Amino acid sequence: MKTFLLSLHVVAAILAVGPVAVAASMFPAFQRREAGSPGPALLHRICRVYAAVSLAVPVLGFATGATMGVLGDPWVGASIALTALAAVLLVLAVLPGQEYALTGEGPATGAWAAPRLGMLTGVFNLLWVAVTVLMIARPGSSA
Repeated sequence: MKTFLLSLHVVAAILAVGPVAVAASMFPAFQRREAGSPGPALLHRICRVYAAVSLAVPVLGFATGATMGVLGDPWVGASIALTALAAVLLVLAVLPGQEYALTGEGPATGAWAAPRLGMLTGVFNLLWVAVTVLMIARPGSSA
């Protein structure tokens, strides 16, 4: 069962978080070059939809961790904290920043909006890189 859950968890992470990371990374450049075209709006929609789908990743992660008996391990706690931070950043900064860029309204408008959004997206992606490294390296494991 743990192999099955772990497989689902990894596949969900690749297929759900991956599109958010790529689309969010592409958004600022597309918005600068092609504002008013359908490209930025499509990238924002991809981010919103896959952000919702990516809720399966921590759910499957908790199920996998419980099956493997590692939920109390420090590396799992660090992964959970980084995942929560990435989710908060996405929901409270990246997605609203994209929305502001598309509508031209709100605090994230003007010349500084695209670089700021690019930076926030970079931090979001770095958090996922850290989570991935923790999942592979599992500090304290025998692997």
